Amino acid sequence: MEEFWPVPDVLAFLGGRWRVERVVRDLASGDTGEFEGTTVFRPDPAGGLLHEEAGTFTWRGTPRPAERTLRFLPGPGGTADVRFADGRPFHHLDLTVGRYVADHPCAADLYRGEFTVRDADHWRTVWRVRGPAKDLELSTDYARAG
Repeated sequence: MEEFWPVPDVLAFLGGRWRVERVVRDLASGDTGEFEGTTVFRPDPAGGLLHEEAGTFTWRGTPRPAERTLRFLPGPGGTADVRFADGRPFHHLDLTVGRYVADHPCAADLYRGEFTVRDADHWRTVWRVRGPAKDLELSTDYARAG
């Protein structure tokens, strides 16, 4: 049985710079892609943290720059309310037991994310996307960078 590392305050835990490695599998076609880069969680002037990710995504042998921004707002009891950069809701995040499952409906597809924390410097997300438009699995490993 896998053990998880409890996180009493998700925003305090995430703050700083992380190395990111992601594998994207298209389960319908069998194609696989990879993302390598960094994520920085820095204070958001509006409150909480800005999640700024940048790196290179390689799909079908073609590398291209990729980036995204999310907002992590303070939630009750050390949790976070995760939103897209434009403020739309994404999901709740509660790592107080070191593991959390979140759902995000997107049109007719459903994103289900499992978040696990291994220790103070390593955590992981696995998003499974199912629906008429997508059949994907995205596995991302985060390691604290200095």
